[in-house]
Amino acid sequence: MFFERHEGGERAILVHLEGQAPEAREDPDEFLELARSAGAEVVGFVTIPRHQPTARFLIGSGKVEEICEQVKADEADLVIFNHTLTPSQERNLERVFECRVLDRTGLILDIFAQRARTHEGKLQVELAQLDHLSTRLVRGWTHLERQKGGIGLRGPGETQLETDRRLLRVRIGQIKQRLEKVRSQRELARRGRKRAEVPVVSLVGYTNAGKSTLFNALTSADVYAANQLFATLDPTLRRLEFDDVGGVILADTVGFIRHLPHKLVEAFRATLEESSNADLLLHVIDAHEPERQLQIEQVYSVLKEIGADQLPTLEVYNKLDLLPDVAPQIQRDDTGRPVRVWLSAREGQGLDLLRQAISELLGSELFVGTLRLPQQLGRLRAQLFALGAVQDEQHDEEGAILLKVRLQRVELNKLVSREGWKSEDFLAQHTLQ
Repeated sequence: MFFERHEGGERAILVHLEGQAPEAREDPDEFLELARSAGAEVVGFVTIPRHQPTARFLIGSGKVEEICEQVKADEADLVIFNHTLTPSQERNLERVFECRVLDRTGLILDIFAQRARTHEGKLQVELAQLDHLSTRLVRGWTHLERQKGGIGLRGPGETQLETDRRLLRVRIGQIKQRLEKVRSQRELARRGRKRAEVPVVSLVGYTNAGKSTLFNALTSADVYAANQLFATLDPTLRRLEFDDVGGVILADTVGFIRHLPHKLVEAFRATLEESSNADLLLHVIDAHEPERQLQIEQVYSVLKEIGADQLPTLEVYNKLDLLPDVAPQIQRDDTGRPVRVWLSAREGQGLDLLRQAISELLGSELFVGTLRLPQQLGRLRAQLFALGAVQDEQHDEEGAILLKVRLQRVELNKLVSREGWKSEDFLAQHTLQ
């Protein structure tokens, strides 16, 4: 990584502001979990009631003094705010507290830096870190003099600062080029899957909803899964076989969170495109979470930002084992279409129902029926057998071949058109329901 990171176990005081507007309000329990996920040893939690934000410290000077005393008493190494701080507010608070100060964005960036495993993931995190740091670079050079007028009063501070900013710009440009290459490679892979007519099902959801546990349960993979925020950063793809649909690509993606920093959404756009190009989204929801409705809204907000809010979606209510008297089930809309599945990925309850619901939703483009083929279309018959699409074969009185077939309509249309037929005319004239 471009930055040196402190080892876990730093003593931290958390500062949470109550009384924010509903759209800006943060969850104190989630804040505590974020800090622990970053490896902080929480030695104090300060809740500040409704207040008028100040330009200098964000909070009032009286509260600043209280926290300063608590920092000294608890020998804290770090003060973390559950809100966004401006660079000047961070500098002013550090000067008073005489320790490092971090805001919510910096905290999430630190967790991402710990979780990234692949080269791509590390590049994405570094890009977000550099973007965040670029506005805070002055903080590292406050010990140097600024350039002043007069002989002997010209210090090196501004020169060094400009040099560092230039190096940052160069590094950011290099990372963006590499990520663009990764994006192109992903696009090629997606085109290949599209040509092969392999549907893509993408897991999305709030962080720690159980996406990776569900992914492992469905695919027998060993993706890292833990009861912590942002356990998964790097997308993982596996192929699954469904009786009614055939091959399906299942993608596990990064979890979302309330007020996910925009620069992170930008940095992880290549990863999130796995979701925006999916044929079906599985929205995994923690059924045991009291704030689940807010989490659901936040997920849809991020999906809208990446252009995936109009894709077919199946809600998967996970962690059923933590709810009393709720059985695995499929809930349907008025047309009988599956809209919600209740299950427990950890206990393996309801996974068969999920597979059934996925098959039904993807199978809407499935052709199931009997084809009547003239004898001269024996090559088409052989191709259908080679695909494993034929379930039964008979002949009618005129010697034509009657095939009971089950396969994707797109694939059937492709095979028929190769024989010089119009796909629509062939199905209309020779299909027996």
